[in-house]
Amino acid sequence: QVQLVESGGGLVQAGGSLRLSCAASGRIFRDYHMGWFRQAPGTEREFVAAISWTGDTTYYIDSVNGRFTISRDNAKDAVYLQMNSLEPEDTAVYYCRGAISIYVYWGQGTQVTVSS
Repeated sequence: QVQLVESGGGLVQAGGSLRLSCAASGRIFRDYHMGWFRQAPGTEREFVAAISWTGDTTYYIDSVNGRFTISRDNAKDAVYLQMNSLEPEDTAVYYCRGAISIYVYWGQGTQVTVSS
């Protein structure tokens, strides 16, 4: 089992930046594909970005491509989401997810609020 704890959320003005971190503990982190999802009030949770267990393949939804960067440090059992040029539409609770085979684990989420 893997425990995931997000941090780094907060309030930022439009155009600003935040860096989210997800610290993992438990089973071998480096074997897990990792991702970030978000959920705004009244909406379903949506995929934002993902990174393979090797770190050499990344995926993004179109709305954040070119603004957000996902990365991981397997030596520190951590995954990051660098968010630049933030927009009010990015306001949501951001969740870290780890997946391997049929096993999926979620963090508790961190709030990101972007003011216009």
